[in-house]
Amino acid sequence: MVKYVEGSFDEDYIQTLGVNFMDKRIQIRNTTIMFSIWDLGGQKEFINMLPLVSNDAVAILFMFDLTRKSTLNSIKEWYRQVRGFNKTAIPFLVGTKYDQFIDLPFQDQIEITQQAKKFGAAMKAPVIFCSTSHSINVQKIFKIILSKAFDIRLNLEEIVNVGEPILIFK
Repeated sequence: MVKYVEGSFDEDYIQTLGVNFMDKRIQIRNTTIMFSIWDLGGQKEFINMLPLVSNDAVAILFMFDLTRKSTLNSIKEWYRQVRGFNKTAIPFLVGTKYDQFIDLPFQDQIEITQQAKKFGAAMKAPVIFCSTSHSINVQKIFKIILSKAFDIRLNLEEIVNVGEPILIFK
């Protein structure tokens, strides 16, 4: 979130505990769009804050750590909970730490990528692998959000191969 809004990555990043909020104003053609971005920590104790961050959302990013398969598995419950509060928001499945993921054994990469694709298909969600520390696909996440939310034609190639930064959005 900070990488997109402020254009910087903090090497001393501390995982979100509770809720964080940032705004990002962008200009598309002659229209100003304001992203109000809510970041909710993924720990179970913050699940009671879901209504606050999801009720009026247009898009919801379900983030998981590509190097920790358990975080991908926890997406199922978060998705189910969020859908209880907001049935219309466009879901996105975003795998983080792609720069570390590519150092995993290739078989692990295959397994995690296949599971992410399967979850994304079940959620009817774009699947995006990113790295904030290496600026991989961070801007593209928000371009895809805009294209889905405002039905804007997107001039991006999908990336579907294991070992590459996945971009599945069609």
